[in-house]
Amino acid sequence: MRGRAKPPAAPLPQRAGVDPVRVRLPADPAGTWPTVRDHLLDRFAGAIGSGRVDAMLAEGGFVGADGCAVRAEEPYTAGRHLWFHRDFAPERPVPFPVGVVHRDDHLVIADKPHFLATTPRGRHITETLVARLRDTLGLPGLQPAHRLDRLTAGLVLCVVRAGDRGAYQTLFRDRLVRKEYEAVAPYDPGLVRPRTVRSRIVKERGVIAAREKPGPANSESRIELLEHRGALGRYRLLPATGRTHQLRVHMNALGLPLVNDPVYPVVEPDPEREDFGRPLQLLARVLEFTDPVTGEPRRFESGLRLSAWPDR
Repeated sequence: MRGRAKPPAAPLPQRAGVDPVRVRLPADPAGTWPTVRDHLLDRFAGAIGSGRVDAMLAEGGFVGADGCAVRAEEPYTAGRHLWFHRDFAPERPVPFPVGVVHRDDHLVIADKPHFLATTPRGRHITETLVARLRDTLGLPGLQPAHRLDRLTAGLVLCVVRAGDRGAYQTLFRDRLVRKEYEAVAPYDPGLVRPRTVRSRIVKERGVIAAREKPGPANSESRIELLEHRGALGRYRLLPATGRTHQLRVHMNALGLPLVNDPVYPVVEPDPEREDFGRPLQLLARVLEFTDPVTGEPRRFESGLRLSAWPDR
């Protein structure tokens, strides 16, 4: 069976580090769309309004594979590729810089601040790690090899060239990357440490909080207390697996919810609302692995610190 042909390269550059949207005109055996405009109105008017679709056509906002603007009256051609830039909704800027711990021909190791999403998704498009780095470093092909929760700060491994991404993604898939996190949470003198927590974690689509349920374990975390000051402790967390919210779920299950967690143990009324003065006290501090491209041993450490545990 023959695979689907690779779509042509985008004729439009990125805007603010975000790729243009590509659409493929579907088959139209009934002749429903005599012109390109007819189809674009059917496809997008419900979301952005017919006036905006017409304005984009008039402004040359839809472009074909040849880089030329698409005219409203052009006959409809099934299978044709078009590109355009979406209108970005206003986003609240994340007022923290993105650090770069390491950069070479293959990798960028970013130090992501709290509250910044890793990749464009939902209401976070330009205020994302990838968009910022593409724009500021002039690397339009930059892609993350893994994801870090928006509320978590710390190290994210990004590849410079798309062809290298699979090799680094395989490291994470096969658990060949040693990941070390730091967290601040309550201190319980009666809790035996260090300890390894294993449980079955499920995350339902559309539900903010993950939960544990009976069944075979699909998650594992090692938890070590580094030090404590009064009612708080500083912990090293070593995940052996990568379930959504795994470390937060496991710490909460021990009665040690992370400081400033808006989801565990109780989901706050608007957990997605940023309170930049109360960052989640979780930091991806260390990434360690053997580089699949160069064969070198690699170890990177975040330069960030958790605000609830200031240096003394």
